[in-house]
Amino acid sequence: MANSSPRAALSPENLGLLDAVARLGSMAAAARELGMVPSALTYRIRQIEDALDVLLFDRSARRAALTPAGAELLRSGQYLLNELDAVAQRVKRVATGWEPQITIAADAIVARATLFELCEAFYAEGAPTRLKLRAETLSGTIEALQSGQADIALGVPSELALSEFQSAPMGTLSFVYAVAPHHALAAATHSLGDEELREHRAVAVADSTQRGRGVTHNLLPGQDVLTVPTMQHKLEAQLRGLGGGFLPLSLAQPFINAGRLVVKTVQRPNRSLRVSYAWRQSSGAADTGRALRWWLDRLQHPTTRSALLNNHHQI
Repeated sequence: MANSSPRAALSPENLGLLDAVARLGSMAAAARELGMVPSALTYRIRQIEDALDVLLFDRSARRAALTPAGAELLRSGQYLLNELDAVAQRVKRVATGWEPQITIAADAIVARATLFELCEAFYAEGAPTRLKLRAETLSGTIEALQSGQADIALGVPSELALSEFQSAPMGTLSFVYAVAPHHALAAATHSLGDEELREHRAVAVADSTQRGRGVTHNLLPGQDVLTVPTMQHKLEAQLRGLGGGFLPLSLAQPFINAGRLVVKTVQRPNRSLRVSYAWRQSSGAADTGRALRWWLDRLQHPTTRSALLNNHHQI
């Protein structure tokens, strides 16, 4: 192990040697347990210390006592050994058809409570697949799929769905224009036209695309805009009277019922949005990973799709 690198010194075998010496308190006792000649064990320990450029044992006492650096190495080393065991088990399970990881890009309109309920159900399967969630908005949701950063995209505006991906409808969202009760427009009794709306700040969710300028909805030329990162931020901004704007009715309804938001009639067509979910095509059903199949099976249920769009306030 001469001139060994620090990484090579941290092999499972070497960590086992260090653990034996620390447990038994002497090189001789550890050598007997390991079936080694004491001088060979002492040489190996010194090689590890040289590779790491630290002293792992205090040899001034009768017992071989760990130095602080040695204690930290054994503590972290045990974590590494546990991780190696976990990786070995995960690889065995992945060989059965489960993907190592699946990434889900969820648009700002998707109900987080339902998404997490699905995550709970997935984990209950005991699958080895790791889940990764991405929060996206508008064209950023489908872009995550395009760029290979996601396996499934939820809440994609249907007009953005691309032919290179499989897609299926999630449903249609209705939007209402709402302001806080203390907002300047709250007392208006007439239908609001664009010129009047332009005079008041709009709250808009930023498109999360990394390419180009993205898309916007219902913003008027010259209108002051407060741009926020998520639909929840938009809701809170409008509750505080920082601006007005269109909100999904399912998200706004409890606050409308409580009198914390006031719905206003506007002189433009009723706002609605058809959304889909999309996923990467595979060469055949047999090539689709078990984790992706699990999610697609759940998304086939109308109640699941409806809950993802409407159950914003379920905890």
